[in-house]
Amino acid sequence: VQLVESGGGSVQAGGSLKLSCAASGYSFSRCGMGWYRQPPGQERELVSRISRDGTTTYGDSVKGRFTISQEQNTLYLQMNSLKTEDTAVYYCAAEAITYYRTGGYACGALATGYWGQGIQVTVSS
Repeated sequence: VQLVESGGGSVQAGGSLKLSCAASGYSFSRCGMGWYRQPPGQERELVSRISRDGTTTYGDSVKGRFTISQEQNTLYLQMNSLKTEDTAVYYCAAEAITYYRTGGYACGALATGYWGQGIQVTVSS
């Protein structure tokens, strides 16, 4: 599984960016995916997650401003009304899939699944 983020960069407060995560070797329809971020000097935090049935969840700090979506083999994060506190390295993540010999499968936790290399988003005032 390979996850590759793109679309990061620098933007002024109030602006928008759209992150993309191209996935290879992963089945989008089976398990959830999401975005984490790690601001400078802080812990990594969950930004948003989309489950295999399309249900979305967001961190309180980004609700109403960020939108997660997926299309074919790409995960997106549309970020609007960006604030300086959104400055962070953003990571794409995917839940690990465990296949059983019986034909079933199970999804692991997002935090312990597959991760991209991260991409910098800088919001200036």
